[in-house]
Amino acid sequence: MNDIPRKRAIASCTVLVMSLAAATAACDGPERHPLSARPYDAAKQVSLNAPSGSAKAALDKPLEVIAKGKDGRITDVTAVDTAGRYLAGELTADGSRWRSTGPLAAGTRYTVKVATEDGKGAPGVRTQTFETAAAGRLLGVELGPKTGTYGVGQPLTAELSAPVTDAVARAAIERSLTVRSSPRVDGAWHWVDDKKLHYRPMEYWPAGATVQVVSNLEGVRIADGLYGGTVKPLKLSIGDRIEAITDAATHQMTVLRNGEVINTIPVTTGKPGFSTRNGVKVVLGKEYFVRMRGTSIGIPEGSSESYDLPVYYATRVTWSGEYVHAAPWSAGSQGWANVSHGCTGMSTGNAEWFYNTVREGDIVKVVNSLGSTMDPFGNGFGDWNLSWDKWLTGSAVPATGGDGAPETVRLLPQV
Repeated sequence: MNDIPRKRAIASCTVLVMSLAAATAACDGPERHPLSARPYDAAKQVSLNAPSGSAKAALDKPLEVIAKGKDGRITDVTAVDTAGRYLAGELTADGSRWRSTGPLAAGTRYTVKVATEDGKGAPGVRTQTFETAAAGRLLGVELGPKTGTYGVGQPLTAELSAPVTDAVARAAIERSLTVRSSPRVDGAWHWVDDKKLHYRPMEYWPAGATVQVVSNLEGVRIADGLYGGTVKPLKLSIGDRIEAITDAATHQMTVLRNGEVINTIPVTTGKPGFSTRNGVKVVLGKEYFVRMRGTSIGIPEGSSESYDLPVYYATRVTWSGEYVHAAPWSAGSQGWANVSHGCTGMSTGNAEWFYNTVREGDIVKVVNSLGSTMDPFGNGFGDWNLSWDKWLTGSAVPATGGDGAPETVRLLPQV
């Protein structure tokens, strides 16, 4: 008698297991949730105004994607060109239309992926590629300096083939000229004029750094009919941190390598009326021999200040003719008085040592002179005489973040 309830219990369990199995089978059958289905081909559900085949899309017309019929809607659109740049756009709230809000890049191929869903929520997808027309005019950019090894004060430069004045266009150029450094530091572009930009870090480059500039400007719309051209990348190495600090009041130059004093040199600087410029300058080049004439700085021949001298071991720091050089004729004044016409003079032996020690981009700083401060631009690299806050005012990219670094202009780690 006790076996009957037990058999009923076993039968009930069997029915329950069969019911669960049936339920599981139902989940795996045609009644699956719409979102778990593989996307269907939405080619008939949406249309694009992009050309097909060999036809090229016009650069002055936006890209549009439109949902056809009432049984579905667009959920997302991505349009990416061959350089990996995304085309900005807006999707209407009802999912009926997507329209690009950014300009198409010239001379490139776009891949457009449109995500949709039907009336039951099942996902669909359509992918299409098209090419854009070539640009009518290209903006050339020449990066500088030449590839090589430089001092910690060397700015980067970008020379444009045409003037750019519009703030939005300038920002597009800055964002497209990416600077990477290892180790990482923060820096920014600064518009010197309508055709020239300089780039410097917040502080000097780290000694031993590697700096690269790469461009994503090709095909980018700059102005009506003007698009970015191909830009040759640039790679620099940064040497030791060499700083030569001249105190015009004590008539001494102190030279440091990576923060340690390696030499102290008696010098003479500009006398009253010809005082040496104060501030930070950057070595522009070195010339073993230069013929220096007073007429080159406006002194007329025959005057009491006139001169015509052979000069050796000349290290240039301004384009207007300020050098650090050998001046054996003023040996009695070096370390004691300022008697030059603006240059920093020293003995031939010290000038040879200095000439062989420094390289382009090294820092030459003058303090306590009666002269004005070195101009930031136009007479060499006086970039470091601008505070960081003032430097950022020359960028067209708005500053973001607590450190004031410009958006997307911050130096990135080297890959």
